[in-house]
Amino acid sequence: MKWNRSITIGLAKASCAFCHGHGVRPTRWELEAPCRCVFRAVFRACYNRFRECAAHAEHTSTVSLDHCHGRDGRRHYGRKHEEYMADFCLISRRLLDEFEYRIFRFHFLLGADWRLCCQRMGIDRGTFFHAVYDIEQKLGRTFAELEPYPLYPLGEYFGGVVRQPGVAAPIPEPPMTARRRRELQIPMLEAVRAA
Repeated sequence: MKWNRSITIGLAKASCAFCHGHGVRPTRWELEAPCRCVFRAVFRACYNRFRECAAHAEHTSTVSLDHCHGRDGRRHYGRKHEEYMADFCLISRRLLDEFEYRIFRFHFLLGADWRLCCQRMGIDRGTFFHAVYDIEQKLGRTFAELEPYPLYPLGEYFGGVVRQPGVAAPIPEPPMTARRRRELQIPMLEAVRAA
C-alpha cells in the first residue's frame, strides 16, 4: 500500500499527540511517514473483522464463488472467512516474538483482560499496555503492506478483484479508419484484384 495523506487522515486518531489527527508525521529527513495511530487503526479494523468471522463460525464452511480475470479462468472458489482467520493468525505468529505472541494470544485471541494477562504473565500494567500498542502497530503495518495480497483494505480481501502478478491487461485496438484499412491491406489481395 502506498501511504499518502488521503489514506492516513481517515484512519488517524483525532487526539493523537504525534500527528494531531493528520495521520502523517515528519521524519528526520523532512519526509513524511504514516503515524503509529494509523497502523493501530488498521490492526483494529482487521481484528474486528477477525472477531466477526470467528463469531459466525457456523457459516464458515460455505464456499464462495468469486469472479476474477486471469489466464487460469474466470472463477475462483474459496472459503474467505476461514482463509482470513488463518492468514490473521499465521502472520501474527510469524511476525511476533515469543513474549509478544503470548500477549497476543491471551489478550486478542482468547479475550483475557489486562488484569488476567498481567497476573498470568507476571508483568505490570504499563509493560502490558506498551506491548499491546507495539503489537498493534507492528501487525497493522504488516497487514497493510503485505505483498502481493494484503489483509487491509478489507474490501479488497473479501470482495475485490483477484490480481495475478505479471498478467497485463489487454491493450484495446484503435478504431478502424479508412487510412488504417489502406495500411492493413494484404499485398496478395491487391495483386489478385489487379489481375
